[in-house]
Amino acid sequence: MKPSILLTTQWPLDVTKALEIDYHVIKPNDGEDFSMDEIVAHSSSVDAICPAFYNPFDATLIEQLSKRVKLLASFGVGTNHIDVKAAVVKGLLVSNTPDVLTNATADIAIGLMISTYRRFYDREMALRNKQWPGASLTQHLAHDISGKTLGIIGMGRIGQAVAKRAGAFDMPVKYWSRHRKPEIEADLNLTFCDNMEELIASVDCLSLHTALTDDTHHLINTKRLKMMKKDSVLINTGRGPLVDEAALCNSLESGHLWGAGLDVYEFEPKVNERLMALKNVTLLPHIGSATHETRSAMGFRVKENLDRYFAGQPLLDFVSE
Repeated sequence: MKPSILLTTQWPLDVTKALEIDYHVIKPNDGEDFSMDEIVAHSSSVDAICPAFYNPFDATLIEQLSKRVKLLASFGVGTNHIDVKAAVVKGLLVSNTPDVLTNATADIAIGLMISTYRRFYDREMALRNKQWPGASLTQHLAHDISGKTLGIIGMGRIGQAVAKRAGAFDMPVKYWSRHRKPEIEADLNLTFCDNMEELIASVDCLSLHTALTDDTHHLINTKRLKMMKKDSVLINTGRGPLVDEAALCNSLESGHLWGAGLDVYEFEPKVNERLMALKNVTLLPHIGSATHETRSAMGFRVKENLDRYFAGQPLLDFVSE
């Protein structure tokens, strides 16, 4: 008999078809997600649940799951949407999908830098609203990205991929990370800063690639935003709550920051109306991994974890507390 799994939302079709060969798959109707109550109700019929990175699995939901469920195989690299401690107490294993979304997310980070420095949004809106009188030597001036000093907080896979891309724009790169990585510094031309606040104060562009934890919640707050250089840029493709959005809006509205490029939000899917009103902000709807190639690769990574679990092998991407 095939193991039974539950998908909380619609997956890429090629992955779903592959899953259905080896598993009995319970999934919602097209265009829908299962509600919390539906997940709980189905849990008595499945051996594993596969939540998407935006499906919250808090302690309350996890406690209500049937004891039949033994694995939460998450579709996404981050696991802050899952209360891993509660899962461990419940006797659940948790897996994620690292590596496969690294390049797509790094591309978005660089794209946000270019768009924000060159004010693509504001310029495009002027064009679309027929407010462009023609070429000018003095209008629509912005800033080069080339030569700007980039600061990266979090030198994991994505941070390294961003640093590599930044080299193509002749951007000196400084970084802070919980653990120094001297083995990559020469290849990527990195300078390590052991003091995060000194890093923040010394760079032209700051890009966030660290995990969301209790310690990193509101990592970028009023105090640290004031430390940033005038006319600097903040990029966040990590997790929304790394940034205190109210403080960010204050800094942007005051003109201290040149701009910000965001793919994630503190209270997503709700986006701060003050951010929406600003012309010096590039806003994307959490699309860091949203390519056909990457989403399929993520799905097949989940399948690999499922295959290993049901074959009695160690998970490829085991997540601990």
